[in-house]
Amino acid sequence: MSLEDPVVITCAISGALANREQCPAIPYTPEEYAAEARRIVDEGGVHIHIHARTSAGVPSYEAADFTAIHDAIRAEVGDAAILNFSTGTVGVSVERRVAYLQACPPEVAALNMGSMNYAKYSARRKDFVFETVFPNPFGEIIALLKAMRELGIKPEHECFDLGHVGSLVPLLDMGLLEAPLHADFVLGVTGGVPATARNLAAMADNLPEGVDAHWGVIGISRVQWTLLAAALSLGGSVRVGLEDNLYLPDGTMARSNGELVGRARQMTLDAGRRPATVQEARALLGLRERAGAAA
Repeated sequence: MSLEDPVVITCAISGALANREQCPAIPYTPEEYAAEARRIVDEGGVHIHIHARTSAGVPSYEAADFTAIHDAIRAEVGDAAILNFSTGTVGVSVERRVAYLQACPPEVAALNMGSMNYAKYSARRKDFVFETVFPNPFGEIIALLKAMRELGIKPEHECFDLGHVGSLVPLLDMGLLEAPLHADFVLGVTGGVPATARNLAAMADNLPEGVDAHWGVIGISRVQWTLLAAALSLGGSVRVGLEDNLYLPDGTMARSNGELVGRARQMTLDAGRRPATVQEARALLGLRERAGAAA
């Protein structure tokens, strides 16, 4: 990519971990998701990543909850945003994840590209706040990929470490992936790749050679903003949102996803680049144009 390429601004609208005790702006109900989607689109976001919740805020992997959120967002913003369902979870079967993709196929679905230690460390406590193993074996990756191909869903390859980028190569060789690839590099999770601009560049450099690919960055917590700056200078796209980070660059808690997207849009312009339209985003990700999609 070059600096002239437009920037796809993605927003992870909710996530599955943070709750309203940590940030009052996190949406729970379909109507609240729709209101946040409107703020995202109005500020320049064109790609919305969705973890479903019940109306009480409990993370959900039920088709009915994904469908209700999807339909509420579409009713609010029409085709002005690409909708993306997460398939990342611990302890939820592939079959259950495929079920909600089948019930309400999104344009894109996030696919974690490898297993890893996944933890949060407290330097003050000198201990882990939590730690687990995040299993994403090749068998599950392949099963999800095959389901996505059957449903016409574009996979978003979430890579938490350099080896996860390398895992794209055998899947390409097996004929399971089609160009353009769509990869997002997740930096800042304890157990994954450390959050530095050099590591981000290394991940982009390790995308499969000779294959058209679009990439973006997902920075965890407040390091998000420095990683966004790095991605913009390297020619990548960016993701913000209340799943990954609750704070603006000055340390103020965000009052909505729209505030985070607005800051990402301003950073994009300040870097001498421009936000992609939704049509441009669909082209970069290799998606079919939806009838009546807005600019």
